Amino acid sequence: MADATAPAASAGPLLGTGRRKESVARVRLMPGAGTILINERPYEEYFPREALRLAIRAPLLLTHQLGKMNVLVNVEGGGLTGQAGAVRLGIARALAGLDPAHRVSLRGAGLLTRDPRMKERKKYGHKGARKRFQWTKR
Repeated sequence: MADATAPAASAGPLLGTGRRKESVARVRLMPGAGTILINERPYEEYFPREALRLAIRAPLLLTHQLGKMNVLVNVEGGGLTGQAGAVRLGIARALAGLDPAHRVSLRGAGLLTRDPRMKERKKYGHKGARKRFQWTKR
């Protein structure tokens, strides 16, 4: 009997889209040596902080696919933390399409849930979203 991952892998790259804050990441997963390229640069070079690198590797580690899949990512918008969150969600969504068992473990770890937190808008008549001008009683 053939492996359950063979049909999905042979049909072409696995695709996933992730969003976080203002960032959008388009992810392609293919069987390979395990290289992770973000905007055509190694992820170690693109993300200087180890915490961001760990966030990106989390879905691959959880599903035991680190070193087995090549990851190609195109990410734009936002800052580094938002981009790392978008990449993580995109990788998790692509891996969920690889095997139904992956979907269960990724969902349990909270990796398939989009983080809804966005920047709060500035209010008129105030300095910012929460900041107010100084108030004097008299």
